[in-house]
Amino acid sequence: MGKDVEAQNNQFSAKDYHDPPPAPLIDPEELTMWSFYRAIIAEFIATLLFLYVTVLTVIGYKSQTDPAKNADACGGVGILGIAWAFGGMIFILVYCTAGISGGHINPAVTFGLFLARKVSLVRAIMYMVAQCLGAICGCGLVKGFQKSYYHHYGGGANTLNDGFSTGTGLGAEIIGTFVLVYTVFSATDPKRNARDSHVPVLAPLPIGFAVFMVHLATIPITGTGINPARSFGAAVIFNEDKPWDDHWIFWVGPFIGAAVAAFYHQYILRAGAVKALGSFWSSSNI
Repeated sequence: MGKDVEAQNNQFSAKDYHDPPPAPLIDPEELTMWSFYRAIIAEFIATLLFLYVTVLTVIGYKSQTDPAKNADACGGVGILGIAWAFGGMIFILVYCTAGISGGHINPAVTFGLFLARKVSLVRAIMYMVAQCLGAICGCGLVKGFQKSYYHHYGGGANTLNDGFSTGTGLGAEIIGTFVLVYTVFSATDPKRNARDSHVPVLAPLPIGFAVFMVHLATIPITGTGINPARSFGAAVIFNEDKPWDDHWIFWVGPFIGAAVAAFYHQYILRAGAVKALGSFWSSSNI
């Protein structure tokens, strides 16, 4: 009777989900697998498409509201439309590539997932390289199609806007990226996926909405980076002093925000630190 009760209690206390094992720091076997290179190609193409659509939207909005053309200042898509372009493209591209590469499309997301041991160091580095190259090519396409407007309207490059201090810009990038990466962790949490079967299907939606909401808040401050590849690609093709002078903000801020989000989700919400401490005490008492 006692054994039956114990077995029943163990059954109810067993986890209904399984956390994947930590990714190895360096996995040489990845380099021999086609799926690894397919994922890198997917990240490259997704980031290219992301920059192509979003930077064209930014330039189009500026040209449609240009006072020098006596244009309607309330015309064009507006800041709301720009935010929708960024958030909508992330939603679409994460949906398309999640099953191939995980749908990172952002070095900060990749960095946060690497810190949480979701991807290996080799994969993280290759993803970041592919994302930056894709961003450069995407902005290059925009310049090729809109050459007359590209430099005149800033090339979609991120800069710290007038009236804001460096600390404000850095803080905006840190908090904005925290919101994004925290959303990525929450939307892809295996514990949540196991208990809400609809979550894996809807995961791209909250990620896209996070990008949308952050853009509404930070476009007036930094033009919204929260994605070092996006800022880097635009800076390379635009190649003016101001974007390069402020460029460090768009790497340091997102990487700090991603690191804080990874720590918060893994060690606070998922109690990684408590579990590690419990494992230590259990092994020390043997």
